[in-house]
Amino acid sequence: MKDISSHEQSVELLQQLGLKEYEAKCFVALSRLPKATAKDISDVSEVPRTRVYDAIRVLEAKGLVEIQHSNPQQYRAVKIDEAAATLREEFESRTEKLADSLASIDAVSLEEDEEEVAHEVWSLSGESAIRNRTKSLLDDADDEIVLVVGDESKLTEDLFDQLRAAQDRGTTVLVGTVSDDLRDRVVESMPDVEVFVSELEWLSELEDDPTDTVSISQLLLVDRSSILVSTT
Repeated sequence: MKDISSHEQSVELLQQLGLKEYEAKCFVALSRLPKATAKDISDVSEVPRTRVYDAIRVLEAKGLVEIQHSNPQQYRAVKIDEAAATLREEFESRTEKLADSLASIDAVSLEEDEEEVAHEVWSLSGESAIRNRTKSLLDDADDEIVLVVGDESKLTEDLFDQLRAAQDRGTTVLVGTVSDDLRDRVVESMPDVEVFVSELEWLSELEDDPTDTVSISQLLLVDRSSILVSTT
């Protein structure tokens, strides 16, 4: 995210999570105050007072704001961790509904039959997308997983948990590393897995070459049929 203040960043993130601009600004303003009237919120947020009421009604409906029915009415934001949990649940709920909705849509066949390609190469961008693809491949593995790691940052607890889960269901897991240090890191976390130092010298060379802007951080081969090459 671009270099902006915490205040601007909070407003921007709330909008990305589904709030409209005035709603986000009012919530951020309330999070800075113990309690406030509509006038107070307007002064702090620079949201027109007539629009504050609409924004507060939405925030109240979402469970992000409490109202004291005094004269004038007072408002206060729920605790930050409560607000985060509420937004997270709403986001996850929408994501699950989206997945169900997309899955229920009928597939469309092209009129022209395409020739079947024995081997296809597709590219995928985005750290989260690649992490989710890795998880999907590991979860779907039946017989064998071969993972070669060239970047220590890829050795996360989530990855180790996924590899352990694969082992528990009977999948053979082999992990290769480009150095002894990385090998020791894997052995420490997964003493039962077969670990080897990879002989892919070109992978180590790419990682150590400061002039190379792209290096291979991870190779994943699943059931000898699907391969994922991750670069950094």
